[in-house]
Amino acid sequence: MKKPRVVIFIQARMGSTRLPGKHLKEVLGKPLIAYLLERLRRVHNADAIVLATTVNPLDDQLVAFSKKHHLPFFRGSEDDVLDRFYQCAKEFKADIIVRITADCPLIDPAVIDEVIECFLTNRANLDYVSNTEKRTFPRGMDVEVFSFNSLKKVHAEAKMPEEKEHVTPYYYRHPELFRIGSIMRSKDESRYRWTVDTNADFKLVKTVLENIYPKKPGFTLNDLLNLFDEHPEWMKINANVQQKTL
Repeated sequence: MKKPRVVIFIQARMGSTRLPGKHLKEVLGKPLIAYLLERLRRVHNADAIVLATTVNPLDDQLVAFSKKHHLPFFRGSEDDVLDRFYQCAKEFKADIIVRITADCPLIDPAVIDEVIECFLTNRANLDYVSNTEKRTFPRGMDVEVFSFNSLKKVHAEAKMPEEKEHVTPYYYRHPELFRIGSIMRSKDESRYRWTVDTNADFKLVKTVLENIYPKKPGFTLNDLLNLFDEHPEWMKINANVQQKTL
């Protein structure tokens, strides 16, 4: 089998309804998306990273960031993110797509590698694999990996607005059509919320980065879990945030 081209897509836009401009909010003088990019560049199993943003003029700021940091980018539909991913995959000749949202600046590169490795090892028998369907990882460590061939099918058949906005629901809503894999931790850590969707989320992630990044910029998931063992009170910062549903 020819080695497939694995491309990480960073899904990002400035027009978030709950926290507009969140990806460029700064901690220690750096925007959140810079922390994410730094971490994605340590993933071993990917051949490229692309920013998948929108044609909305608001996202000119993200494109400017991409150019400054030599990050390839693609601009597509703001609302039909499924189409944005499909067109981006065609343009960048991705055989395998790794979906990462820019809401996850603390994501562990090793977690991403683990999910990609699972897909590559079993790709003759898999269309889609994630660590989110049966959630045991902290929210903010979310990784989805799927083949371009299956994305082509989803793009052609998905009709519901939420299936287009969120890219992958059509996969797990139709397990009869796709071969789906799931990665789970031996211990359930899903109570942690390290994604940035609200001001309280930002406050928590800012607190984490200010405490860990200067000492250990290459921090891991286990480092974060140890830090929260030392500071259980941090859980209260965004404890009242409700996760948006589809």
